[in-house]
Amino acid sequence: MSEPVLRVGVIGGGQLARMMIAPSKKLGISLKVLAESEDSPAADAATMVGDYTQLSIVREFSKTVDVISFDHEHVPLDVLEALEAEGVNIQPPSRALRFAQNKLQMRKRLGELDLPMPAWAEVKDAKSLDDFIVANGGVAILKTPIGGYDGKGVMVVRSSSDASAWLNDLDSFGGSLLAEEKVDFVRELSQLGARRPSGDFAAWPLVETIQENGVCSVVLSPAPEASSEVIELTKNIAKRIADGLGVTGMLAVELFETRDGRILINELAMRPHNSGHFSIEGATTSQFEQHLRAVLDLPLGETKPRARYSVMVNLLGLDGTNDFSKNHDAATALHPEISIHTYGKAARIGRKMGHITCIAESLDEALTGAKGAAAVLLQG
Repeated sequence: MSEPVLRVGVIGGGQLARMMIAPSKKLGISLKVLAESEDSPAADAATMVGDYTQLSIVREFSKTVDVISFDHEHVPLDVLEALEAEGVNIQPPSRALRFAQNKLQMRKRLGELDLPMPAWAEVKDAKSLDDFIVANGGVAILKTPIGGYDGKGVMVVRSSSDASAWLNDLDSFGGSLLAEEKVDFVRELSQLGARRPSGDFAAWPLVETIQENGVCSVVLSPAPEASSEVIELTKNIAKRIADGLGVTGMLAVELFETRDGRILINELAMRPHNSGHFSIEGATTSQFEQHLRAVLDLPLGETKPRARYSVMVNLLGLDGTNDFSKNHDAATALHPEISIHTYGKAARIGRKMGHITCIAESLDEALTGAKGAAAVLLQG
């Protein structure tokens, strides 16, 4: 009689689920995906297609797996709580995901943990927003607490009149908005880690992320010229968040490094994250393998780098007709050291269509390889 196979169910058929397919085979586990459509990026592992907001559908999916995890954080909490009450193993659990789904709840909890953040306030009317703006140098970042990502649901405001549409539609955002200090930062960083339900935690090297129009464009691993004090601090921050919020699986902590030397928490993701894609080629254990290990409460893998530097460049859609395949041979011939990942998504301006990774012993070499190959792929 054959040994039983561990089964991980992933809700969401996007590129993150797609990139879990290869490590699931390496680990000898069965990956099953509840996809939104038949042609999702993770179609090869899609065992069910349906609406993840419907309890009945997610319940049926849960019967086919040993643990449920996620490609995104958008499954309604009441669906997850109902299944948890029925004994379904969900990782990360709903009590942690609520902080990823609601930025206001996240700020409140991180404040209770005394972790470093920009100044912030809950805003329910024009006066409270104007008061915050005045108290913070005449400008603020305003966010919708729910639903924003990749630059969406964020605006710079200098007066409550700039946000009149949001203020007049507070019910759509849970009744409040989140106002934050406009941080004078020198760069953005990301600290990736993973935690098992039994409590073990592992972290990768701190990385620097470079944004383009609110979307991550380039990731440098490790973050150049990061001090040993900053490296120790960011790992400690990630571990305290994982423990304090009860996160299991992957955790990405997006950070600001300020001109006056502060490290401040920007946002969180409780799943594999764009800033960790470099780890597929650049680390002993990729974030996708680690996520699967963690949600199954298996021993975590090593996070050591495979080379001194790794650079990841996102392939962002230029128009609705991008076709990377026609330039694939030219890109790999010119830069044979690079790895290309495409996501099987319909092209759209600014959309993450894939990424390129280059690992090397010098940062310049890794940057040249990844950016050079990206330029070739994106040619018309």
